[in-house]
Amino acid sequence: MFSLRRAPSLLPKSHFPISRISTSHFRMSSSKPAATIQSLDHLVLTVQSIPTTTKWYTTHLGMRSESFVSSSSPEITRYSLIFGDQKINLHESGKEFEPKATNVRPGSGDLCFLTPDPITQVRQRLVEAGVEMVDLSPEKTDDDGTVLRTGARGKLRSVYCRDPDGNLIEISNYV
Repeated sequence: MFSLRRAPSLLPKSHFPISRISTSHFRMSSSKPAATIQSLDHLVLTVQSIPTTTKWYTTHLGMRSESFVSSSSPEITRYSLIFGDQKINLHESGKEFEPKATNVRPGSGDLCFLTPDPITQVRQRLVEAGVEMVDLSPEKTDDDGTVLRTGARGKLRSVYCRDPDGNLIEISNYV
């Protein structure tokens, strides 16, 4: 188990540049962790409109929509977006399922999706489809509108946009 010696989240992000991040802020207990996590199965996005969100993700990001019924509440139809081996469950704002996160709000997500498609072509297709891109300052962005970032397995070349709820969507290739 980890415990915080200080609360870095109370300080601005600029106070913790990536080169200064250290695990020294945490103390490992001598006991074994409760679980060893190996992957993410699904996450939940709270959205204003399930049909609008579904259309955006299926049209622009090629995800597949699915409706399903949970055995715990068979009277309710639920909705999700499927991509690769993952899914995003969609909860409509004000009609969330229990249990739910403490603070549910449309537009509070920041998600990074990987694509095999060349990232410059992805950016071009999104712009042609009328998706407004989130452009970073010119000194951080390459001439093609992409930016270099760090992902879970190494360097990424990324572009950014927002979904209909305002969630920040990063689309990336590993380089």
